[in-house]
Amino acid sequence: MASVLLVASATALLALAAAWLWDYAVVRLLWRPRAVAGMFRAQGVRGPPCSFLRGNNHEMRRMKAAADALRLDVRDHNYLPRVMPHFLTWKQQYGGPFLYWFGPQPRICLLDYESVRQVLFNKSGHFFKNDAHPTILAMLGKGLVLVEGTDWVRHRRVVNPAFAMDKLKMMTATMVSCAESLIKEWEQLASRNESREVEVEFSKQFQDLTADVISHTGFGSSYKEGKEVFHTQKQLLALAMATLLNVQLPGFKYLPTKNNRLKWMLEKKIKTMLMAIIQPRLASNGGGYGDDLLGLMLEACLTTEQGDKRDELTLTMDEIIDECKTFFFAGHETTSHLLTWTMFLLSVYPEWQERLREEVLRECGKENPTADMLNKLKEMTMVLLETLRLYGPVLLMLRKPISDIRLGSLSIPKGNGIVIPIPFLHRDKEVWGDNANDFDPLRFENGITNAAKTPQALLSFSIGPRSCIGQNFAMLEAKSVMAMILKKFSFTLSSSYVHAPADHITLQPKFGLPIVLRPLDV
Repeated sequence: MASVLLVASATALLALAAAWLWDYAVVRLLWRPRAVAGMFRAQGVRGPPCSFLRGNNHEMRRMKAAADALRLDVRDHNYLPRVMPHFLTWKQQYGGPFLYWFGPQPRICLLDYESVRQVLFNKSGHFFKNDAHPTILAMLGKGLVLVEGTDWVRHRRVVNPAFAMDKLKMMTATMVSCAESLIKEWEQLASRNESREVEVEFSKQFQDLTADVISHTGFGSSYKEGKEVFHTQKQLLALAMATLLNVQLPGFKYLPTKNNRLKWMLEKKIKTMLMAIIQPRLASNGGGYGDDLLGLMLEACLTTEQGDKRDELTLTMDEIIDECKTFFFAGHETTSHLLTWTMFLLSVYPEWQERLREEVLRECGKENPTADMLNKLKEMTMVLLETLRLYGPVLLMLRKPISDIRLGSLSIPKGNGIVIPIPFLHRDKEVWGDNANDFDPLRFENGITNAAKTPQALLSFSIGPRSCIGQNFAMLEAKSVMAMILKKFSFTLSSSYVHAPADHITLQPKFGLPIVLRPLDV
């Protein structure tokens, strides 16, 4: 009897395995690419042919590797041939939109604003974000950036108070204080040199500075422990970059490979560090949870009008940890690279550097800037927005429809990936004018809405209901830091700078940003 049961079980398992193999290998990897490509071809949408299992990943890897040797003039802001050569090649070959394959997953690349607006402004819940790469998910957590549906509503409700303008104004003093400490270090270094100037590698310095700001504003007195979270996330970022174009086979993320073991270890380390920060807050709730981001989340989640009864819209402890991960990484990465590229552009265009310096001195004098002062810096805002247009940290936005849907005349089936390549849209001459590749902050003189022929054409913080909740935080921090620097220093690019923007999940200068600082009072 036992042997009969064993044979029956084995037969059933073999049948399941055969069914899975048929569905995955034959249906998904062989039949589906042909069917999807044929369906889009009938609508006039073409793209590179799909290779078995790999899709177009090998082509992307090859073209990006070949383009990596390109070096640009410092006034050449069209880095598409260097950073996104595969998209540029496919756009020239197939027009837009075009279909390509990320492994076995089909993706439609949208290149017109009207289709993009339909996706991003959709309020009916038809579009979800693509499933994140496992390592990126471990790094970011399933916080506000990645969560969907009613879960997103819960998260947004809890996190939103931390980004109210009154809270941001309170954080300005912290931002300025962190910048002031770094500026004093640069002044001391310059004073020791005979030339009375100092060369600073700003890409790294800004990463350290914004990690310091995020640590203070997010975790308060536990900022040192918060910075350790940042360093661990950077390790996960490096791992994600190394494996991003690898084909993700089903179940592979559960195997104890070298990379998976490293990812699990780093993910556990982050959770342990964050719990070590959270637990003391929970133990001292009699005095409140604090007025930083973590404290505001704990306050919203652990106190309700019903007394001991938990509000159904609160977050679990794991969700709070994920929001801490998201806030720390997303807030740090976007602002550090915004500051980096702003310093680059102001070094290349000294006339704008001088204009901003005059504005800062006029509105702030010799005092440390306050939030009210910073809000008056109109030309600073224009420069930051133009920096985001040309050198925005985020290169791609990914979505997928949860049901069959139409975008204009284009029918897109459920689950088909949608890619929005931001730098392509930000260089659309029909929308931004013939000078779309040029640095021209004056295009934002009358605000974002009137900067281009299409309203709200700036996509750096996204648009619509899922636009970035932290954009005011990022802009206020960037203004704080830039105002402090402009008051103290003039600056130029170092002769060792090489202009080679690179895709490291976010847009970064491949060889860093060495800049020569000269104190103004010398």
